[in-house]
Amino acid sequence: MSPEMVIFTRTYDLLGWLLPKTERFPKLYRSTVTQRLMDAVLDFQEALYEAQAFDGKIRLRHLRQADAHLNKTRLYLRLAQQWGWLSPGQYEHAGRMVAEIGRLLGGWIRETQE
Repeated sequence: MSPEMVIFTRTYDLLGWLLPKTERFPKLYRSTVTQRLMDAVLDFQEALYEAQAFDGKIRLRHLRQADAHLNKTRLYLRLAQQWGWLSPGQYEHAGRMVAEIGRLLGGWIRETQE
């Protein structure tokens, strides 16, 4: 399996794990922080699909957008843990998933730049 395909699988796994967790976040924040977290992850995945459809500079632009969305995901996950919406173990698990996705994305960006 190519590294490109692995990142799609890992991102799908993150979404599948995270969505049920966000359903337990406080209702007061569902339309703000929770929505922004899910938007960041979904926008990340969409940017990957857009990158896959192109090559060269256009692909690189979409991969950089994906990187920005992944950084937003990290921020919102950190806030969710800080506010007690994710347990330390859940945050650690999400962090490992996001770190692996980040490494895969970094490799794809380097490959595209060459």
